[in-house]
Amino acid sequence: MGKQFLAPIYEALVEFRRNRVVPFDVPGHKRGRGNPELVNLLGKQCVELDVNSMKPLDNLCHPISVIRDAEELAAEAFGAAHAFLMVGGTTSAVQTMVLTASKRGEKIILPRNVHRSVINALVINGATPIYVNPDVDKRLGIALGMKISQVEKAIEENPDAVAIIVNNPTYYGICSNLRKIVELAHAHGMMVLVDEAHGTHFYFGENMPVSAMAAGADMSCVSMHKSGGSLTQSSILLTNSTVSAGYVRQVINLTQTTSASYLLLASLDVSRRNLSLRGKEAFADVVNMAEYARTEINKIGDFYAYGSELINGDSIYDFDKTKLTVFTLDVGLAGIEVYDLLRDEYDIQMELGDIGNTLAYISIGDRMREIERLVSALYDIRRRYKRDRSGMFDHEYINPSVVMSPQEAFYAPKEEMIPIREAEGRICTEFVMSYPPGIPILAPGERITQEIIDYILYAKEKGCSMTGPEDSKIERLNVIREATVY
Repeated sequence: MGKQFLAPIYEALVEFRRNRVVPFDVPGHKRGRGNPELVNLLGKQCVELDVNSMKPLDNLCHPISVIRDAEELAAEAFGAAHAFLMVGGTTSAVQTMVLTASKRGEKIILPRNVHRSVINALVINGATPIYVNPDVDKRLGIALGMKISQVEKAIEENPDAVAIIVNNPTYYGICSNLRKIVELAHAHGMMVLVDEAHGTHFYFGENMPVSAMAAGADMSCVSMHKSGGSLTQSSILLTNSTVSAGYVRQVINLTQTTSASYLLLASLDVSRRNLSLRGKEAFADVVNMAEYARTEINKIGDFYAYGSELINGDSIYDFDKTKLTVFTLDVGLAGIEVYDLLRDEYDIQMELGDIGNTLAYISIGDRMREIERLVSALYDIRRRYKRDRSGMFDHEYINPSVVMSPQEAFYAPKEEMIPIREAEGRICTEFVMSYPPGIPILAPGERITQEIIDYILYAKEKGCSMTGPEDSKIERLNVIREATVY
């Protein structure tokens, strides 16, 4: 393990608290004294460590001491050349990857079922997306991974593309053939950027799908707060030796805060240490819990908790066994309806509920008794709420019709917002999505079809959490002024 038992930021904060420094700097609550309600909510120890950058604690914008040391330890732990601690979530890390690899007018090959942060980055820098529309599992309705034949075709038709983006794994646990994609991309002088938000455990567990760094990808980002145990909004950006670390830091500093939270930084530091020292055993337990849950849920009837049996060697090259996604339509309930029932009737908070699935995010803090509680609740839901599934919407992903680049559409002259029911055929200038998973149903520059309208209205009716448009009720959409479409 080398020096992985160290936690430089954590240790510096402990020392700082011991010194009882008088604060004439920000934050203005002055170790909580100015905001007793905040202390009551979060606790004295937490608020006392909500501090700003200073010489003993380093500076995230230009680390030269404890943050630099923590990043070097993270790079070693993840098998990367460089690691960057991120306090703007994996959204910020994804945007950094895109802004590092591309600029205005350059092409990036990517699956359309990316997180909105990818397309947000394209709005910012003006790069052109070349979408690889994924296959869809006809039963489950979910988008799958990138087929090698699709990647080869995209490269052949766009040899001037500068990078390929891969979701690995997807929210639903689907993994692509990452090693082969890296091989193809590098053979044609393209970078590989991996959104590995849901794959922190790939680096520390045994018998996991291959990690981005192990596969030779140029850059990847991992949401340590998801399966790694750090605080919400903390993430790590990883790069291989093919990428200039100094330039990446410059790109990060274009958008990331100059007032980094030391609570987030310390959580990344100690979580990396925890996973390095105990991750193998911890994730073995996670897999065992998930596999047990799958077995028991599939005994209930009608519910389908899917797993490695989906692997087909191509569009589902591998499967993340820690993911517990349950297909619900055969019970006659949408995923979001089961999600709501579990929360409202059984006090169980799921990670995701969409049209056909609900997802339980199992990680290092879970215990078997909670798994048993979930299984029992699903058994009861089937007994009490099962109904005929006829007339239910049966897919999550709709292939888009792309007319303009996201940046062109986002900044194009707009018409006054029009009712969504009247928007068929128009070009959207904004995002519409359910969150989670945060995969756009519509993105700027895409044509609005009747199928998409029906999907949005159905998702609203079922209670999905819809986000993105200027109109918070999602009754009207911004569209491009027709004279500007050519």
